[in-house]
Amino acid sequence: MTQVSLDTEIARQILLGFDDYREHFQRITEGARSRFEQAQWQEAQRASAARIVLYVEKVAETATHLQSLFEREVLLDVRRWPVIKHAYIELIDLRLDDELAETWYNSIFCALLSHDCISDETMFIHSTRPTGRFDSSMAQTRCYRPEGNLRKALAQILDDFAFDVPYADLSGDLRRLETQLHASLPDWVRKDRELTIELFASVLYRNKGAYLVGRVFTRDEHWPLVIPLLHREGVGIVADVLITDEAQVSIIFSFTRSYFMVEVPIPAEFIELLKRILPGKHVAELYTSIGFYKHGKSEFYRALIGHLATSDDRFIMAPGVRGMVMSVFTLPGFNTVFKIIKDRFSHTKSVNRATVIEKYRLVKNVDRVGRMADTQEFADFRFPVSRFEPECLAELLEVAPSTVEVQGDTVLVRHCWTERRMTPLNLYIEKASEQQVEEALDDYGLAIKQLAAANIFPGDMLLKNFGVTRHGRVVFYDYDEICFLTEINFRVIPEARYPEDEMASEPWYSVGPNDVFPEEFPRFLFADIKLRKLFSRLHGDLYDANYWKGLQEAIRAGKVIDVFPYRRTLDGA
Repeated sequence: MTQVSLDTEIARQILLGFDDYREHFQRITEGARSRFEQAQWQEAQRASAARIVLYVEKVAETATHLQSLFEREVLLDVRRWPVIKHAYIELIDLRLDDELAETWYNSIFCALLSHDCISDETMFIHSTRPTGRFDSSMAQTRCYRPEGNLRKALAQILDDFAFDVPYADLSGDLRRLETQLHASLPDWVRKDRELTIELFASVLYRNKGAYLVGRVFTRDEHWPLVIPLLHREGVGIVADVLITDEAQVSIIFSFTRSYFMVEVPIPAEFIELLKRILPGKHVAELYTSIGFYKHGKSEFYRALIGHLATSDDRFIMAPGVRGMVMSVFTLPGFNTVFKIIKDRFSHTKSVNRATVIEKYRLVKNVDRVGRMADTQEFADFRFPVSRFEPECLAELLEVAPSTVEVQGDTVLVRHCWTERRMTPLNLYIEKASEQQVEEALDDYGLAIKQLAAANIFPGDMLLKNFGVTRHGRVVFYDYDEICFLTEINFRVIPEARYPEDEMASEPWYSVGPNDVFPEEFPRFLFADIKLRKLFSRLHGDLYDANYWKGLQEAIRAGKVIDVFPYRRTLDGA
């Protein structure tokens, strides 16, 4: 075999691996409708986790297969890879998922070769795919023109997106949706006979919901549109609410949510449609939201290097209390934090490096219910020394010398996670108004409860480990002590044997490694008595061991508890 044909064959085998991955990805995704119709909620969660790990599994499979077909010195000869890349470009040029194929190639390259070999000649640091390259010959939307009769248009929508399970109360749903759409749009829009409703042809599935997503528009304006559908077992399908508020739709597609299952014939075009209704979302977040999280990682990295190339931003330590396990730095003009594991932990921490990595990877695979930030794991980031504030670089080198290293004029970050930057809850409360404090503490309590409903116990629930998003939602982001709720032994503090017991420095009762005493939460969480009393009024049930035990019983019984990513009525209830 000639060198050129050998390089082409390597490219072809890489693409065959991608086809295998895409086939399995599609098979899992296609099952979402059936799982929704049959109310197989636990199976839906398992499928979501399986689809996430599928990428890593298939990359490893393909790398192993390549190593079995070609000599080691051939695969590790970095001089061949520009030719392999060129051959691969020719193979993917006519594909409808070519941008995903580029990311797949990058993953295979990194699985085979050292990160020192990465360059735009050998892999796709920048995409070669032109934007707007599709002519929309494959219809991805359905359009409805009410022409003054919204009820009829909505009826047609629910009929077109009907399931094998009937609607529980179709006429009631139509009345409610019509009322909500009327209330959401300006009066002149409701009377505009040019009003059009455009919906993606594919239904988006996540957890216990199915979502019709699109927009409402006239010649001059447009609004996002989401209609969540629920399957009430034994009752039927319910059109739960109609949402046109961009902030609420943005939360549904949040970085704190599990990924949607949706059949997407042309991913890039589908993302363009999503971008049209959510202009504030970066394409990296949108790709991630529909399960293409590795390509989301590629788009994030391109945005990062683009930001560094067009700004004078310098890395600083992230605001907030310094972590006992992780060190966190950020770019002021780039809405992301970079988290690295310290070489030495506080003596109060019983975890080790391997455990921390395991916890962070766990968060990737569980249902985050809108209350845990998604992360991306990176290896071997390289930045110019000049892009770090001296104090920031000095601190990183001091606390994590095995992870952060200066090589000449370059800073090598061997391992880190990226995460959306938020305002730490403790800092937010310091500057918030009285009403904002109450709203934040109320949402903080809801965050803890919703995590518990998803079988997640945060472990360290201090305010500093939660952040506030731009939409005012409270999100947990410190994962080194998380565990499954069902692993915890919630206990009531035994009565003291003698009056002296309560004065002793040590408890008079035994405490196991997984024992938690909710009665201790008020003193542990709030030094400020005023905040302690306010939170007790809002969420005092969290101080009762029986509350937690009740959730555990429901989870062990196989119940998947409802956690809605949207307000269920127009008044916010």
